[in-house]
Amino acid sequence: MSKSQKFQLYDDPAQMEPLLPAEHRMGPLLERSHDLIRKADRLSGWCPSGALPGLRSSLRAMNSYYSNKIEGQHTLPLEIEQALRNDYAQDADKARRQRMALAHMATESQLEALWPAWGGAQVWSVQTVCDIHQDLFARLPEADRQLESPSGPQTLQPGALREREVSVGRHAAPAAAALPAFLARWSSVYSGLRRGELQLVAMAAAHQRLAWIHPFADGNGRVARLHSHLVLGHMGLTNGLWSPLRGFARTHEVYYANLAAADEPRAGDLDGRGNLTESGLIRWIDYVLGVCIDQVDFMSGLLSLGGMKDRMAACLAYEENVVKQGVRAEALRALHYLFASQAELDRADFKAMLGLGERLATAQVSALLKRGLLESDSPHGKLRWGVPQHALRFYFPSLWPEAEAQG
Repeated sequence: MSKSQKFQLYDDPAQMEPLLPAEHRMGPLLERSHDLIRKADRLSGWCPSGALPGLRSSLRAMNSYYSNKIEGQHTLPLEIEQALRNDYAQDADKARRQRMALAHMATESQLEALWPAWGGAQVWSVQTVCDIHQDLFARLPEADRQLESPSGPQTLQPGALREREVSVGRHAAPAAAALPAFLARWSSVYSGLRRGELQLVAMAAAHQRLAWIHPFADGNGRVARLHSHLVLGHMGLTNGLWSPLRGFARTHEVYYANLAAADEPRAGDLDGRGNLTESGLIRWIDYVLGVCIDQVDFMSGLLSLGGMKDRMAACLAYEENVVKQGVRAEALRALHYLFASQAELDRADFKAMLGLGERLATAQVSALLKRGLLESDSPHGKLRWGVPQHALRFYFPSLWPEAEAQG
């Protein structure tokens, strides 16, 4: 921080209040939270945990893309796909962004594997926040963790709280020495709330306040978004089928504007009783809940059985008539069954559903596997529905337009 900048350094957790809106202002937010839970439960009920792994894998790649985009570190979907094959760009900066995208995917996957065994206290613990940062940035080589600062270059230490004072825009983050106290207060308040609507309000508020605390030298936004993903998943609401990251990225200017507006000091006696603006925090929470509802509605529409069958037919027609790599329209019935049942099929059963002779059916399975429209864990293993990037524009139009443009 330069000498010309005169910022007050927060050093008392009371200066972070309000952490939640006052009870008399909660009504509309709790109603929106109730709507979100109802819609998300309906979507999760149709597609239980563990089903459609191909879709979940594509969504994880999409989340990493959008997380990079929010940070202004744009990575093309094709570049992420290439990195997954260990094919990195020659350009050093592009390769760094590819590694960041893969690190995000791996950390998201790790959280999804761990959270079923966690209680609420662990989800909201300071250690978990630090562990998210540790897991994410420890996946990067040291060269990718170099930071510029007024006092010279420094290396970002995964999981370590910052030791220097920072300011972001007009916001001077809490003093480094006070970070443990601020984080302890953050954890104590949000972990003590009941599950349900109030915890959704807390998820949104906690995202903003964690960014406000700015506990790490870098990566605070990424950690806040991954923590929100963790809370939503731990509540059983996302089931790997949706994430607010897509909505945040597609409204990134509004995202940052609302995030910053909630940093502002209280604007008079009608703006709550804490040090910071209550109305700004409410607008931020309302924005986050709205983004979540939009994403659930969007995915619910895309996963309708009838609509998916029509889109699969269009995909297969394109494959047969344009791509011409052996995929046939006769695969529709069997592929749609895999999607609708969310199951795996023995190869013999899948081939029987094709209505083709043994030789043609075997060739068809090979073609579908090669194009990623089928997936299997072994050369003779069971088959499941696949969602390659090139099929996104057919299966899930407008879900990831940037990937569709490269399909």
